[in-house]
Amino acid sequence: MELFTLQFWTALFSIVVLDLVLAGDNAVVIAMAAHRLPDELKKKAIFVGTAGAVIIRIIMTLLAVYLLSIPYLQALGGLLLLPIAIKLLAPAKKGHVEEANSFAEAVKTIIVADAAMGIDNVLGVAGAAHGDFLLVVIGLLISVPIVVGSSQLIGKLLDNWPVLIYLGAGILGWTGGSMLIQDGRIGPVIVELLGSTASIIIPAILAVGVCVIGYSKKKQVQPD
Repeated sequence: MELFTLQFWTALFSIVVLDLVLAGDNAVVIAMAAHRLPDELKKKAIFVGTAGAVIIRIIMTLLAVYLLSIPYLQALGGLLLLPIAIKLLAPAKKGHVEEANSFAEAVKTIIVADAAMGIDNVLGVAGAAHGDFLLVVIGLLISVPIVVGSSQLIGKLLDNWPVLIYLGAGILGWTGGSMLIQDGRIGPVIVELLGSTASIIIPAILAVGVCVIGYSKKKQVQPD
């Protein structure tokens, strides 16, 4: 992908939004893990733990970008993004994160929890990057400082501006549809059936679809 083109900026915007929206729980983990530490160790634990988490996240994303180049796996990855997008709008109950009592425990908690919770983020970002690893790195450089520096603010922001969550879910649905179309085996079949507009129709349908289904499920869980 050429630098600083409309496609580049659109993909980068999608990656940053996905990083921020999907990192909401991760930000809470970062804040909780170091909560009991003294102030001088708290900042250091968050910095070291987040640095380790970012390195793991980059490795996981690089692996995902490679795997998504394999026929059928990209289509499968796209389909896996759909339930993730729906769950983003109608989340299940979250487990409790244990607060660490030592610097080492805090760093370990941040790294391990981020790796476990970051699978959806990695898959979505890898798909939105269209195989361009530079976009992944730039997106992380932009979003990670925001996540680390405002872990509590992100949660409040998503609560006060629910449209951001729907935007993230819509991007995931669109990315999932794009991954289906870009799959080396399944994509050509879909294009042959629906024509050249399939590259817009399928992502658009899935983007709207996950938002509608997610909204419906949220209403069932939290009726007015």
